[in-house]
Parts: sequence; structure tokens; C-alpha cells
Amino acid sequence: MGLIFEDKTPAVAAAEAYRPPPPLGSPQSVALPGTAKPGRSPVYRHWRFQDELLYSLDPNVKTSHEYFETTASLFPNNRCLGARPYDPVKKEFGKYQWESYGTVAQRRANIGKGLAELHAEAGVTGTQYGIGLWCQNRPEWQLTDLAAISQSLYTVSIYDTLGPDTTEYIVNHATLTCVVASLNHIPVLLKLKPRCPSLKIIVSLDPIDNGELPGLSKADLLNAMAGEIGVKIISFADVEKIGEKSSLALRPPQAEDIITINYTSGTTGAPKGVVLTHKNAVSATSASLIVAPQTKDNCAVSYLPLAHIYERVTEQTGLAAGTRIGFFHGNVLEIVDDMKLLKPTSFTSVPRLYNRFGSSIKAATTEAPGFRGTLSRHVVETKLANLNTDDISKATAKHWLWDRLWSKKVVSALGLERAQFMVSGSAPLDPSLHQFLRAVFGIHFIQGYGLTESFAVSLAGIEGDLSTGNCGAVSPGCEACIADVPDMEYLSTDKPYPRGELLLRGNTIFREYFRNEAETKKAITEDGWFHTGDIVTVDEVGRFKIIDRKKNVLKLAQGEYVSPERIENVYLANCPWLAAAYVHGDSTQASLVMIGAIMPELFAPFASKVLNKELGATDFEALKAAAAHPKVAAAALKELEKTGKKSKFNTYERVRNIRLMLEPFTIENELLTPTLKLKRPQTAKKYRSVLDDMYSESETKVGGMKAKL
Repeated sequence: MGLIFEDKTPAVAAAEAYRPPPPLGSPQSVALPGTAKPGRSPVYRHWRFQDELLYSLDPNVKTSHEYFETTASLFPNNRCLGARPYDPVKKEFGKYQWESYGTVAQRRANIGKGLAELHAEAGVTGTQYGIGLWCQNRPEWQLTDLAAISQSLYTVSIYDTLGPDTTEYIVNHATLTCVVASLNHIPVLLKLKPRCPSLKIIVSLDPIDNGELPGLSKADLLNAMAGEIGVKIISFADVEKIGEKSSLALRPPQAEDIITINYTSGTTGAPKGVVLTHKNAVSATSASLIVAPQTKDNCAVSYLPLAHIYERVTEQTGLAAGTRIGFFHGNVLEIVDDMKLLKPTSFTSVPRLYNRFGSSIKAATTEAPGFRGTLSRHVVETKLANLNTDDISKATAKHWLWDRLWSKKVVSALGLERAQFMVSGSAPLDPSLHQFLRAVFGIHFIQGYGLTESFAVSLAGIEGDLSTGNCGAVSPGCEACIADVPDMEYLSTDKPYPRGELLLRGNTIFREYFRNEAETKKAITEDGWFHTGDIVTVDEVGRFKIIDRKKNVLKLAQGEYVSPERIENVYLANCPWLAAAYVHGDSTQASLVMIGAIMPELFAPFASKVLNKELGATDFEALKAAAAHPKVAAAALKELEKTGKKSKFNTYERVRNIRLMLEPFTIENELLTPTLKLKRPQTAKKYRSVLDDMYSESETKVGGMKAKL
């Protein structure tokens, strides 16, 4: 492909040319003249792609299959996928072991052929069908996905933490013949089989035959049960062996072919199957390469659920650039152990983890006693002053001295001393936390916005822009406009900036909801605009900011509208002892109440100080009792009030009562989606009596105050 590409893929070379930001103060998203319509703003596009939306950075690449093929042919000996093997004798995980791009390319070809042969044996006659994929992040997840793509097939992700009802729904709705799963999910699939008539093959990603006596291996025992209900269980290794012997050739997909049906985790109702094509994937990957620099020398850690499109596009971007991807060992609470071994050069996460990072860093630095605390506060204040300077041409996250003497030591405790950039997505990141972490890390740290329906890439910060509170410019692969929402008093004609619902259109936007024409018509207009449901505003340089949500807005008794998610995010960013929060408002009440989940390691010292007795971070019974203590609740409410005033909340936006609990919201109790989003209607229903009690207490306090006056 020429010497210019010998050290990088053509896509990476092209991305580097597009990456330099516009001149300071110039538009990042451009409003196209003459595109405004009644009830809609002008159409906005990325400043470099005003004439034509980005599809592919490499003219020879039209599918994800071709992106991977290009990388594997250029860098066959480079590390690709890595994992930490578990030693059952030492009962610990070892160092990372890697497979090269060349090895992964050969294995996925064999696995793809093996899967195609198994489906043919099971009587599947079509050439394009779905394969279920149900496991935690691991190299085999990517191998299976790449394998399916190599045969023009597609994968259907099943969240690792989903309950049996949702799994049953997805298997039936997608009419899956085969599910590739980790061993622990096989019993669930066998129980579901009588209600899942299409299911005929289960591929175990874990060994099921370790050389035991005939009839005593896991394979023999499982197949004895499975055979009676019409299911065949086979190991991943045996699928690969079938492929090695197969005469099938690779059957590359076309741009309009499906790459995945990704079921939304839905906070209400049955999940919707989002149909995404290779064109969507290539456009999203190409845009991501521009937004977040990747090269063959980069290293990423895989721990966000691969069933979520956010992590999926992150890893597809890495594979298109030749990045090595190390998978976490399975316990997200110990993710730092994996990162210390990997020393990743990029880090993609969600505000929930960045909140933890911020709290932990502050506890060890700016809130530490003595000289360490004094020095840390000076360093952070100095760097924040450089970030928040009025002269944006001089704003910087770096410092010639403190980055080497202070920041490097702090971030090495997280295994991120080699990090070159970080990305936050999935939910709003508190602006003060964003700037604090920029000051600590001294690197490119952006916030983005996307949905499953847009292949995770819709808006993203531009390199060199050190602003906060916004999601940046329109992605190169799509265009945006703002539609009026008159019943919420948001209009595209509002001053100084237009406000309304964000609509998206372009190469990254999904094709349809699978077998759900009614929902597809609701979501996509006749001229191709997708209704996101998010309320945004856009500033003078084309940076979009999420300010509300059409469905998650409360109307209080006095007629005021409140966005509970915005309030929750501010509290979470400023109250480190909070792990999660649910802000609630009834239409018959004039105030808000809240249920908060505590973070044991940081709640323990907070409660100890309030109760004047020592509490251990692992003494969960004592922490439960402390969380329920009236004095602790009052102290917590006082901290929320300080935060509300500091954040300039309106009076009606401030929480007036609180209940603290150890773990009120979990995936298991069905109050969190697999991507850790709160199911608001279900939470309100489950805690109805608690909410009523809080309102009753608030009324008593107000009544007593009035009587006293």
C-alpha cells in the first residue's frame, strides 16, 4: 500500500489529517444556510464535512470485515487480543497472554466456517442470520463477532446480566438457532429451551471436556440433558476444529448487510432490536478514529459491556487501527489491577467510574492531611487556573513541572500513566469533575454523546477545546438539527441559543427496529430524521449541550418542570459518599425527595464523623444502621443543600428529604438496566411507601416551622 502506510493503516493516516481543530472561536459544527424549516433549526454538520458526511476514511473499506482485514494484513505479528489466565492452584490471575492479528484472523475464519457448518446441519438454509452472543467481555467475544462477520452473518448481543425473561424474549424475537455463551449461562438456556423453539445449538466458550472418563465429562452430562429437548451443546474449540476441516470460503459482507441487532436495555417495556449495518459501523469507526486518536502502538482495556454499542465501537476502532486490546479479568471492582498491568494509552468510560476516580484521587491528594494535601491543593489550583483562563488561546491542561512531579505519580496508582486521551459517554459528566480530572491527568479528555441507534457516535468534543458541560460538535458521520417541543417551552427560535429535541440523520443512524414497524415509524421521520428524545441547546460555535429529556421530566405541583437526572449527576459528582441516586418528584408535591446508595469506603468516614464513632468500610451491617440514622440523614441533606446552592439550583430543584441505603438499585432487583441506567418507573413503584414517608416527614417539618413562626 506504499511506504506512507507501512507504520499505520490508511484510515489512521487519513484521520490524522482531519484531526487538527478549527481556529479558536471558529465553528465546530456549521449551520448550513437555507436548511431551517418551520419548527426546526438549520441542519448542523461537522466543520470538516459540510459538503458530504463521512462514510469511510479508507476508500477500499466499506465494511467492518474490510477494516479488520486491512489491519491484519499490515500488522499480522502485532498483538491483538489479550487476557489474564486464571491459575486454579494459586487461585489468582496471571499476566496478560496475547494473540497476534494474524492468529486472530485465522481463528475467526475457522470459527466462522464452523458456525456456518453447524447451522447447515441444523437445517438453517438462509445466508444471513443472527448468532446469539452471551458472555462477559473476553477475547472469544470478539472472535465470535469477527467470525460471524466473515460469513456475512451477524451477532445478537445478550447482556451478561439479563434475567431469563429478557433473554427468552431476545432469543425468540431474533429467532436465534445458536447462542454462543459462557458455561454459567448454559443451564439458563436449557431451562428456556421449551419456550424457545428456534434454539438448537449452544456453543460453550468454556471447556466442557477435560479428558474425563466417557459419560462423566461436562459435555456428556450437558448433552444428555440437552438431547432430550432438542439442543446440541458443543465447545468453542470443537467449532473451530470443524471450521479447520471445512471447505467453505470466507463470505465477506456488503455495506448494507446487518452487522448486529443490538437490543436496547430499555427502562420500560420490552427491548427493541436496533438493526445496524456495516455502513453504520464503518462510518462510526471512521468518525471515532478522528475524535479519539488510535494507532498500532496504542493499548486499550476492555471492561465496559461489549453488548453495549459504546464499547463495541470503541473496540472496532481499535481493531481498525491495530491497537492491542486487553480484557479485564471479570471483576470490575478490580479493574485497576488489570490497568496496572496493561498501562493503557486510551481509556473510555462512563461518569459512574469517573466519579469514583475523582473521589479516590481527592481522598488521596487534595483532601489528605499535612504537606501532601497542601501541595496537592496548590497543584490542582494552579492547573485549574491554567484551564479556566479568560484567554482561551493560552488555556491548557498541562504543566511543565507538576505533570512530571505530581500528576504522573497520582495517575500511576490507577495504571493510567501512559494514557494519552480519555472519553466519557453514556451519561452527563459533571463539569467540575471534568475539569478536575483534566487538571490531574493533563491529557486530552472529551465528553461525547451517542445512542445505540447512532452506533454510539453522534456528538464529541474536539481536540484542544477545554470547555465543559457540553458534548461537543456533530460527528463527521451524521448531521443534526433541533426540533421545537412547544409543550415543554423549548423552541428552535429561542435566544440566545436554539433549544429543542435533538434529531439525527446520516451514515451512522440505524436502519430500523427489528420486526417493529410501528416503533420505527415513531422514531424516524419520512425524511430520515431520528428522534433522540433528548433536549439540547447549541452555542455560537456549534457545541451541543444536553439540557433535558422528553420522557424523564417531572412537573411539580406549582407547575415547574424539573430534570431529575441533571440533579442526580450534580449530587453524585460533589458528594463522594454517594454511589447512585434517584431524585423523585410527585405532581401533587412542591418539592423533591431522594433515595441514595452509599459508597462504603467513603461513607464510612463521613458517618463516623457524624456519629462520633468508628465505622469500618466492610462492616456492612453497621453501615446499613448508620445510613438509616436520622443524624446521618440530616448531615447528608445538609451536604446536598450546600451542593445545590453552589450549583445554583432553583429552590424547587433542591432535595428536601433523603433516605440512604447500602444497595437500593441493582440489576438483580431489576431497577438498573445492564448498562447501569436507572429504571425510573420501576424504582418509583418499588419504593412508593418510602417516598410517601419522606413527603409526610417533609410536610411535618414545614408545618412545625410555620407553627413556630
